[in-house]
This record gives sequence, structure tokens and C-alpha cells, in this order.
Amino acid sequence: MDIRRPTPVRAERRPSVPETPQEASCPCSIIRSEGFSLYYGAKAGVKDVTMEIYPCRVTAIIGPSGCGKSTFLRSINRMNDLIPHVRTEGRLMLDGHDVCDKRTNLVSLRQQAGMVFQKPNPFPKSIFDNVAYGPRLQGVRKGSDLQQIVEQGLRAAALWDEVKDDLSKSALALSGGQQQRLCIARALATKPRVLLMDEPCSALDPIATRRIEDLMEQLKTEYTIVIVTHNMQQAARVSEWTAFFCLGELIEYDRTDKIFSNPAHKQTEDYITGRFG
Repeated sequence: MDIRRPTPVRAERRPSVPETPQEASCPCSIIRSEGFSLYYGAKAGVKDVTMEIYPCRVTAIIGPSGCGKSTFLRSINRMNDLIPHVRTEGRLMLDGHDVCDKRTNLVSLRQQAGMVFQKPNPFPKSIFDNVAYGPRLQGVRKGSDLQQIVEQGLRAAALWDEVKDDLSKSALALSGGQQQRLCIARALATKPRVLLMDEPCSALDPIATRRIEDLMEQLKTEYTIVIVTHNMQQAARVSEWTAFFCLGELIEYDRTDKIFSNPAHKQTEDYITGRFG
């Protein structure tokens, strides 16, 4: 689904970060920022960020509190628009379309870039209606179609077997881990290209966290996942690429194994070894 009404301008396809053999064979990034900055009034949230995110990979964004991680993540589907006096500079593109362009269709954009938040936020509706919410907004009305979409979403989120016998049950009656997987199913129901996850496990117990991490491993075969996390071990476990932000700037972006074994910047090393942050 096109996120812009007019004919889009395609982004240059030359990677700006090191390539793995897989990226080299398919150099097309799905998300690309070029000198991207976002300001809350006069205060910069992120400054001059240039990076590429590749399809069907998990990319982790790490850094201390207030470093711009969530600001950058939420810029991808323009959630920051909800904050007064926000303005941007540079370009931030999804599939070659500049998401900051005033002509961007925000409904379509947020269908392509689904969001999962820090705390589970199911609607006060049934399990079925939570997952069917997005497709209904897209115009799906036929009951059998909605049933199929709901089942597919719940299966993709590894929740179907736990709830299939009572889809009319209130989503608020589920456990915290189940609620978070329901929110993932709800995001997947609109068939996004990208799944944005902002600290999705911070409010969960270790067992539920493990389930979400296992789920990411399965989902990345079909979806591009960008996750913000404070948990260094989690970033190392789940991601192929890691970006380290500090004070609104992208300090380093590389393959996860290199970031954690041989970072190029001392600031990165100090953070991942716990010297600050």
C-alpha cells in the first residue's frame, strides 16, 4: 500500500553501513534515514542520523535513557506528531517514500509500520475485536474474512492455541505476556512491512520475555523488526544489527556481533560494558 498519494521519489540504493554477504546480495534497505533530525521546539530529540535498516532482520537500538532511541523509532511511523511543536529535518524513508512528506497518508503509513509499546495496551474489547480492529478500519466487513485474519494474526503471535476456545473473552483478562502478544497480533493483522517494538519486554516476567524473543525470531522471516531495548543481553540475543545512540546522536551502527565484541568507538564500549548509562 502506497503511503503517499503522488508518485514517490525513490531513495538512492547505496548502503551507508557495512554489509553482510546477505545484505550485499540484496542491497535494498527498507528504512533509510539521511541526515534526519527531529526537534521538540528548540530541543533536538535526534540529530543528523544516517543509517539503513534491512528487510527481514531484527535491528536493535540501544543507549542510555533520553538518548533518542524511542524518538527515532516513533519517527518511522510519525507517532511523534502527537507531541506539540515537533519539526524534522533531513529525510526518513520507508520503502523509498519520505515519511515526513506532508502528503504522506498517515493511516497507510501506520498500517505499514505497526507499533508495539512498552506496556501492553489492548483495547477494552474482546480478543477477537482487538485483532479485527485494524482490518475493519481497512474496510474488511465479511465475517469469514475477519475470522481468517484474526486466526492468522493470533497464530503469527503464538497465541492462537491459548485463546482459540474463547475469542469473546475480554483482552484485559489475559496475562501481561498474553496481552503483549495480542498487541503484536493486532499490529500484524494490518499486514505491515515493519514491526516497531519500543521496550516490548520491560514490563514482562522472564518467561513471557523469552516467548516474545522466540516470537521475534519467527517473525523476522516475514517482517522487518526494529526494537528499542535497554537490555544489552536481549539486544545481543535477538538482533543482527545494533545501533548505539547517545545524546540524540547515532554513535555507532554495525553488525551486532561486532558491536558487542569489537566496537569502533570507546563510547560504545563504555556503554555496553556498563561504565555509564
